[in-house]
Amino acid sequence: MDVGDHAAGAGHVPVMLGRVLELLAPAVAAARDAGRAPRYLDATLGMGGHAEAMLAAHPDLRLIGLDRDTTALERSARRLAPFGDRVTLEHAVYDEIPGVLARLGVPAVDAVLFDLGVSSPQLDEADRGFAYSYDAPLDMRMDRTQGLTAAEVVNGYPPAELARILREYGEERFAQRIAAAIVRERERAPLDSTRRLADLVRTSIPAATRRTGGNPAKRTFQALRIEVNGELDIWRRALPAALDALPVGGRVAVLSYHSLEDRITKRVLAAQAADTTPPDLPVPLPEHEPRFRLLTRGAELPSDEETTTNPRAGSVRMRAAERVREAT
Repeated sequence: MDVGDHAAGAGHVPVMLGRVLELLAPAVAAARDAGRAPRYLDATLGMGGHAEAMLAAHPDLRLIGLDRDTTALERSARRLAPFGDRVTLEHAVYDEIPGVLARLGVPAVDAVLFDLGVSSPQLDEADRGFAYSYDAPLDMRMDRTQGLTAAEVVNGYPPAELARILREYGEERFAQRIAAAIVRERERAPLDSTRRLADLVRTSIPAATRRTGGNPAKRTFQALRIEVNGELDIWRRALPAALDALPVGGRVAVLSYHSLEDRITKRVLAAQAADTTPPDLPVPLPEHEPRFRLLTRGAELPSDEETTTNPRAGSVRMRAAERVREAT
């Protein structure tokens, strides 16, 4: 969720920018010490705010920027144009990292950033259908060249599958009630607008619950967005792929915005930072020693100052790790 958009005039800085720069700088230095030009993979480029700051901070750095949203790529290309041939941008989903690097002939990258979730421009452009605060077609595709839309999900999925998505991806207590209401409504007329869906969710939830916790449609919209874009399945593949692309001394930083993403991140990084020597052996085996070390104690949160000036940073959780041993 890169909320940096100087080029488009939003005036925000990217989420936890200073901490991202601090965490990734040693990986850039390690590449220099090894005698190679450092490479930075921004796997969720967005508006290019983090990438711009990294390129400015490290004049020898080369960027590979990925995004599934063609509009974001066009905007970030304009923003990063001053850096010339140090920038390579690719239209790709972040679980396609191995294929992208192979195509570019890049064996490894030294620093990787994932800034997950929906970006500010996607939220702010009403016709994208991500936000319940605007009336728009039910779309929610990050990559508008793909097929599945939120309208197809709410109008075509069986009731039990709808309820599962709302419960698992939205952590919605009233998933069954909302799914039943959607099915009743779509039998009258297809659900095709964000406002109709948001109103339907609101009336499906008990009145006492509606009075607390923000907009009651938030969890439903999150669940539909995750389903439409395959976010959690992609994330389960993408993070291990990124870790595989790091040399010793290479670092990854992850900014996630809901507990489901953060849970996957925590589990993957913890497994890579664990010693897997069988417990009945008296000494650790070198080939079972941790491949990574964790750089954050738990999940780091943004400062109070940042969440005050940038409310969209309020839900962010950051985790980071460094490769300390080659894979065997």
